[in-house]
Amino acid sequence: MERRVALCIPTWNGGKDFLELAASIRRQKGLSFATLVIDSGSTDGTLEVARRNGFRVCAIDGKTFDHGGTRQQGCEWLSDAEIVVFLTQDAILAKESSLADLAACFAEPAVGLAYGRQLPRNNAGPFSAHARLFNYPPQRQVRRKEDSEQMGLKAAFASDSFAAYRQTALAEVGGFPSKVILGEDMLVAAKLLLADWQVVYCAEAEVYHSHEYTLQQEFRRYFDTGVFHTREAWLKATFGAAEGEGARFVQSEIRYLWNHGYGRLLPEALLRTIVKYAGYKAGTWERLWPVHWKRKWSMHKNFWR
Repeated sequence: MERRVALCIPTWNGGKDFLELAASIRRQKGLSFATLVIDSGSTDGTLEVARRNGFRVCAIDGKTFDHGGTRQQGCEWLSDAEIVVFLTQDAILAKESSLADLAACFAEPAVGLAYGRQLPRNNAGPFSAHARLFNYPPQRQVRRKEDSEQMGLKAAFASDSFAAYRQTALAEVGGFPSKVILGEDMLVAAKLLLADWQVVYCAEAEVYHSHEYTLQQEFRRYFDTGVFHTREAWLKATFGAAEGEGARFVQSEIRYLWNHGYGRLLPEALLRTIVKYAGYKAGTWERLWPVHWKRKWSMHKNFWR
């Protein structure tokens, strides 16, 4: 029997990216699904695009948006779906079979979460292109609880830019957490692994998704990551750190830049590494900073309301 599948897409002024996503959704084959858009007050025509494409739209107050809580609300609105696929408004489905490929992972009854491969956009710069190629390799992976002994926290890596959840598994671990600055996907993945569900990295299900971060944005992103790891310290305590992952990334980035003719960018790569580290450390010390500093340094400013 075909699984009941639904898409859930949080939006806010999605612009051209959301237009491209909607077009890529229309091109999907091999799967029947419904689409829900949860909009946080768009004023750029995003709602009109959603309705024109036949998507169900639920509007919320942007001040109430929460990475985990809003997605949990989406799951409740889609309670008749067995599998809920989350996409961000700027993740463009790369193949006509991307959704079908991701949903096919749940033919294995032990799979609670599956997430797809993120490819750099055609206009991606070298830093964002390398980050996607490093974090999303072409090889499929199936992760179980025991894999954390070798992989550490990396075993619980997942991304809600393109991820699917089995609703019964999600409910078993308490659903998406609310009031997290980011990383709701990793928190759920970790809980699923501990509950003996499997997490699948489905490399054949692909989206185009990358960001061109400035140095300031890199600092803010890593500040928020430091806050997340500090507030959810149980993750590292339970799974262990992903030993050497940061050093492997830096070494891989240097090789990528050199081999692709971007040697002139090596000083900037070093500066970016320093900025990321500084942002992360500042985030781990967030208890020391007044709230107005935290809002200034954070990428997700509404979290500090």
